[in-house]
Amino acid sequence: MSTETLEKAKSAIPVRGFLDIKDIAIPQGEELVKAILELKKEKNAVILAHYYQPGEIQDIADFLGDSLQLARQAKETDADMIVFCGVHFMAEAAKILNPSKKVVLPDTMAGCSLADGCSGEGLRKMREQHPNALVATYINCNAETKAESDIIVTSSNAETIIEALPKDRPIIFAPDKNLGRYLMKKTGRDMILWDGSCIVHEAFSMERIAQQMADNPDAKLIAHPESEEAVLKLAHFIGSTSALLNYVEKDDCQKFIIATEEGILHEMKKRAPHKELIPALVFDESCNCSECFYMKRNTMEKMYLCMKYELPEILIDEELRLKALKPIEAMLELSKSIK
Repeated sequence: MSTETLEKAKSAIPVRGFLDIKDIAIPQGEELVKAILELKKEKNAVILAHYYQPGEIQDIADFLGDSLQLARQAKETDADMIVFCGVHFMAEAAKILNPSKKVVLPDTMAGCSLADGCSGEGLRKMREQHPNALVATYINCNAETKAESDIIVTSSNAETIIEALPKDRPIIFAPDKNLGRYLMKKTGRDMILWDGSCIVHEAFSMERIAQQMADNPDAKLIAHPESEEAVLKLAHFIGSTSALLNYVEKDDCQKFIIATEEGILHEMKKRAPHKELIPALVFDESCNCSECFYMKRNTMEKMYLCMKYELPEILIDEELRLKALKPIEAMLELSKSIK
């Protein structure tokens, strides 16, 4: 491959989101897995992957987890390079926690509807309308939004953190209104909610899920709290990504209807191979499961190129990083009791 070809591919990253190199032979199958593992060793890299990633990426990851677990791993790693297989805000959080380490993301267009819908400027204006309020922000947001927050939460620790906040201060909760409403019911705290939602979890059809439950009376419906209230009302169990995994693994029930991103089924099948797992149905009758197209932008081929050329790299202005670091560290401190 010529230097000109590589430079052209690099210059196209802001538009394409990844290194798109046409005239390079990328290994396939087991050879691709082997090549990625060799690059990991050569560059002293660690591969972090979210449960919603494609199955082959989950299988090759050093650490697989939800947002809280991955934030912890990103903070604790001694690797020189963090290869983050998730969405952009997750890789950004890893860089915020590790300014001296190189953080790369296979595809920077792996975004998030929640992060895209909540800006730092918008949150700052909301705070101006409620000057005495504490801002608790879901981790599904960009660095600018985190920098305007007092504390960050994940679905795993949100209830613990909201309950720990001073009772004499109002709370602004952003950007997920469905998670916010769920937390208001769980904690009894009245909160001012940002009007945002996850396109994946809002795609579930209450009517189609109700029919699934009627067709499978021996099944339990389990749901992520980002789902709409109508779905949560039907659920036998509501929990974070990791909580849903643990529930399926340990509960006596042998059949589950799963209302969250379908990528989680890959790990669920490993942990509970003898149980029947049914993806909850969405409004679109041409699709039988809810898939985050952002999460699925990452592929093994993109990861290989990302590791080989150490691009795309996540870079953050230092002043912004320090502002965004404070609410993340506050979250990690209050979350020490959560496994």
